[in-house]
Amino acid sequence: MRMRQMLVKTLREVPSEAELASHRLLLRAGLVVPLAAGLYCFTPLGWRVVRKIEAIIREEMNRSGAQEVHLPALHPIELWEQSGRAALMGPTLFRLIDRKERTFALGPTHEEVISYLASRAIQSYRDLPVTLYQIQTKFRDEPRPRGGLIRLREFTMKDAYSFDTDWDTLDASYDAAFAAYERIFRRAGVPVLPVAADSGAIGGKDSQEFIFLTESGEDTILLCPGCNYAANAEKAEFTPPPPIPADPLPVEKVHTPGQRTIAEVAAFLGVEPRQTLKAVFYRADGQPVFVAIRGDLEVNEVKLKNALHATDIEPMDEETVKRLGLVAGSASPVGIEGMTVVADPSAVEGVNLVAGANEPDYHLKNTNHGRDWNATLVAEIALAREGDACRRCGAALAMRRGIEMGHVFKLGTLYSEKMGVYYLDERGERRPCVMGCYGIGVERMLAAIIEANHDADGITWPWEVAPFDVHVVVLGGEDPAVADALARLETELAAAGLEQLIDDRDDSPGIKFKDADLLGMPKRVTVSPRALERGGVELRDRRTGATSVVAIEEAARLVADERAGALGR
Repeated sequence: MRMRQMLVKTLREVPSEAELASHRLLLRAGLVVPLAAGLYCFTPLGWRVVRKIEAIIREEMNRSGAQEVHLPALHPIELWEQSGRAALMGPTLFRLIDRKERTFALGPTHEEVISYLASRAIQSYRDLPVTLYQIQTKFRDEPRPRGGLIRLREFTMKDAYSFDTDWDTLDASYDAAFAAYERIFRRAGVPVLPVAADSGAIGGKDSQEFIFLTESGEDTILLCPGCNYAANAEKAEFTPPPPIPADPLPVEKVHTPGQRTIAEVAAFLGVEPRQTLKAVFYRADGQPVFVAIRGDLEVNEVKLKNALHATDIEPMDEETVKRLGLVAGSASPVGIEGMTVVADPSAVEGVNLVAGANEPDYHLKNTNHGRDWNATLVAEIALAREGDACRRCGAALAMRRGIEMGHVFKLGTLYSEKMGVYYLDERGERRPCVMGCYGIGVERMLAAIIEANHDADGITWPWEVAPFDVHVVVLGGEDPAVADALARLETELAAAGLEQLIDDRDDSPGIKFKDADLLGMPKRVTVSPRALERGGVELRDRRTGATSVVAIEEAARLVADERAGALGR
């Protein structure tokens, strides 16, 4: 492919709206063009990378024994209502009405539709196990699309779904998908770390995320250096500092003028923050919820949402706080009636905690759960933080940022029971299939590949996903000797099975070399009068910068050999 003919436009200036390195380079290299928030057009160069990523995914999923299908992106809303997720997805679910006034949804994921397909194809235990996958467009009305291709409103996902007879065979299907993911990310040049994760709106039992650790990531990961435990902050378990042992004392009301925060109250009364009780107000599916947690801890809203089995949870607005008579800064569950009280174990186990008196500028010393107040629900809802003790080995947890690259779930019978995916076992009894779910975002992987493979000059593509293997820079193309050498080089590269991008533009050498570094093909070959005088063409490695002049035939062989070595072939 010649750049003179190719629709590629590189940018010299760094786009002001781009914060992540991958976003900046995607725009500067002309791989994508933004259309609207969370929507991008792919140029021919960018689309070549997408197709290569898809090819890796397809090869490894097929290798794992999965079978490819294709499902509609437009779904009857009745399927989503049947699963209960029409309400659960809320405004994230794109909805539309056709000319016959029927409501449809643009699929953000495909559990419902794959279950519909499976319910009509699976009849007997002899049909199982089976894993089905597709590479299909998804739509989500994200409130805050960000990071270029990291969080989009329209994107491509490889989503796979396994169907098994029981949990033991699900484990085998899950392990096969897990191993396929490890191979996919390794081939794509993205180092990932599997971490325990929350299942979110998809639901199910166990789940793990594959995280690319980078400070530009939007996910917070807790890592244990002692036992290698790793989990997303939404899921991470930890051991909080123990409560201060004491015998229960009588409640004492004290005046605390102007003291509203935990730090202020603790300092004023001369106690540690872990000797206080924090009150936090929420609305869960529109209903008020009073949360009690020890003062030195923070609420994990994902854990709280899961504990309440809520569809939506949000901090209570000021108007509702006033209407319910709650006193911000001096509230406690003591005497609270008419609303759900959720308590973290730290609040239940603490002795003689300082809590709000439910009137301004007053607090209660020595409050104790079971005597002075009672929780409607006790659940672990505390947020793990850096330095907290690992529950498994006691070492201090470290915190890192990362990008979620893939997610695997053990769904169990959650969808099969709702959507009617049953099979007849050996005794002729009707049983629900045990399901698993496995997703990878294609565009997000493209962004992560660039995050993991770039330098100050541009992208440094891994061989297997590079748009082209070789970037040929032509200098002095009007010289017959250069033209003849270029023709011979093209023939040799093609014969070696190498894909080549030829810069035959009428630009200066400086611009061509800058663009070659920016676009980042693994090898650059320069055809110029100077190189020909030295006996061949100039061969340069994009990552190391190592340069040598070699014969034209030798250039093709060297590049082909290095590519084969990098791909393990």
